[in-house]
Amino acid sequence: MAASDPLLQPYQLKHLTLKNRVMSTAHEPAYSEDGMPKERYRLYHAEKAKGGIALTMTAGSALVSPDSPPAFGNLLAYKDGIVPWLKELTDACHEHGAAVMIQLTHLGRRTGWNKADWLPVLSASPVREPAHRAFPKTAENWDIERIVADYAAAAQRMQAAGLDGIEFEAYGHLMDAFWSPATNFRDDDYGGSLDNRMRFTWRVIDAVRAAVGPDFVVGIRMVADEDWDKGLSRKEGVEIARRIAASGKFDFINLIRGHIETDAALSKVIPVSGMRSAPHLDFAGEVRAETKFPVFHAARISDVATARHAIAEGKLDMVGMTRAHIADPHIVKKVREGVEHRIRPCVGATYCLDRIYEGGEALCIHNAATGREATIPHVIARSEAPGKRVVVVGAGPAGLEAARVAAERGHEVTVLEAASQAGGQVLLMTKNPRRKEMIGIVDWRLAELERLGVEIRYDTWAEADDVLALRPDTVIVATGGIPQNPPLEAGDGLVTSSWDIIGGTAKPAGTVLVYDDSGGHQGMTAAEIVANAGSRTELVTPERFFAPEMGGLNHVPYMQAFHEKGVTITINTRLSAVRRDGNQLVATLASDFAEAWRAERRVDQVVVEHGTAPMDDLYFALKDRSRNRGEIDYATLISGAGPVFPDSNPDGGFVLYRIGDAVASRNIHAGIYDAVRIGIRW
Repeated sequence: MAASDPLLQPYQLKHLTLKNRVMSTAHEPAYSEDGMPKERYRLYHAEKAKGGIALTMTAGSALVSPDSPPAFGNLLAYKDGIVPWLKELTDACHEHGAAVMIQLTHLGRRTGWNKADWLPVLSASPVREPAHRAFPKTAENWDIERIVADYAAAAQRMQAAGLDGIEFEAYGHLMDAFWSPATNFRDDDYGGSLDNRMRFTWRVIDAVRAAVGPDFVVGIRMVADEDWDKGLSRKEGVEIARRIAASGKFDFINLIRGHIETDAALSKVIPVSGMRSAPHLDFAGEVRAETKFPVFHAARISDVATARHAIAEGKLDMVGMTRAHIADPHIVKKVREGVEHRIRPCVGATYCLDRIYEGGEALCIHNAATGREATIPHVIARSEAPGKRVVVVGAGPAGLEAARVAAERGHEVTVLEAASQAGGQVLLMTKNPRRKEMIGIVDWRLAELERLGVEIRYDTWAEADDVLALRPDTVIVATGGIPQNPPLEAGDGLVTSSWDIIGGTAKPAGTVLVYDDSGGHQGMTAAEIVANAGSRTELVTPERFFAPEMGGLNHVPYMQAFHEKGVTITINTRLSAVRRDGNQLVATLASDFAEAWRAERRVDQVVVEHGTAPMDDLYFALKDRSRNRGEIDYATLISGAGPVFPDSNPDGGFVLYRIGDAVASRNIHAGIYDAVRIGIRW
């Protein structure tokens, strides 16, 4: 089958033979240190190479000039010091037969002036970009001269590092700012006609070709339709693609459709859960047919079937599965070995991208090894020690991951779950129809546990004696949490939990105040469900901007629903009390900023979200019977050296620890990270 699989066929790009048709397109995981791709960056890309990918494209994007300061952990291609670090990365990937390229750019207006060297931001014209909020100056001729030279110098550094090629970034950055009518109002040689608007591009490629020669692979990741009434039209975008293809100066086009200067626009370029799969694939195929030129493309191509279709139908030459490789860097290896069904799915959570801005690094919502390759393996090795009898209590994502890791380590595992099915809070999350894909977090682990022979006992509310009857060597408490009210002066019994609204056990009333004191998906989901039910809805939060635990891309569908349904949003405001008045409730609001300020809302229902309280009764019932009394040595856990469970109670019969929300209210990634980082240490 491998011999006939379209995805596994080699592709000849100039002199470069790519061993299959799967690539990871350029993106910035923000793993750099001092703007350099050091160990963490290298291991991240090397893991994909080890997993069989043909081409990994680094950086999203590497910066060619100092007045293009990092906006999201970008690499500094304008520094000579990057060469040895990139050479290490390239050599590590080449060892596994993967080609390595890098994306070069000048960010233009897509950054901030108050970063790095505090140089003015510039663009083709002084059009502000809302996402990064800088007011750019118009690029002058002397700016253009030096930036063209910077591109050439950066390309030489990439060639010196042994990379297989480069691509220019031309969507939302400086290069395409000259192309687009939305961002180019110039009346000089760089404005007006399409010939003029492309002049900067030709100057850059000519300088780069003079610097690196005709044989080095150079492509362009470009927008061919901004899908915007005031932006670059499909007609002009495809014409640019035709000119690039016919120039003889480029070797491939990596195609993008859409514009990215707002979160709403960006989400159409990089769709999230609940949005269309591969929305621009057909368009990419049309451009390939019209240009007769190598076309690469990535936009929510998250499953092998879609990727295979893209190649088999001639829509693409190389298919980008970028977020999919963040979830599972071994996709190609699993396809090649005939175990495609074991690929850890990308569920579209887009925690990876949102984390870059919110937390400063890309992390997969349910693969804690990504970005942590130095300390956590993607393939769990069998323990050299004798197998243990392990009991995991709770079959939410943390418990399922703990069971999977323990079973992979060679232990005998039993899972006790109080409910009639696995999933925990993920089941609640999927009550929102557009987030149904999140069930993949659970389904993949259940399939892995079945393969590993793990027993799951459902409808089992485990007490201490139930656990002890199994004579465990290790007990992992993953019982999760239960919703808790925010601190109120009065009215605890009058409010409705967000869980009840999301789960459907409570119906939205006519007029509803939703109080979100957590800042994540839970409160936003409750508000969306209430609004979609037709209730007149106000979302109140004490934060200075709402849902700070949730990034910009996931913010988009909520705001779409809120605007369509007329939801009122009130920030910087606390819910202090609730009282009944006739058939309605009166919510008293307070301010952190003006002690005497009070306001009231008369509503039919008050819905509250304040995270969870740990369900820890079982843990504390077992604690004094355990050898470690539940203690984890954080110093050795972090360092990776030494035992993580102190032997503080030699008379104890087992090791005990708890993970996920059974410890404190956090998120899916935190619970899964708990499970794997501790599970590989015993």
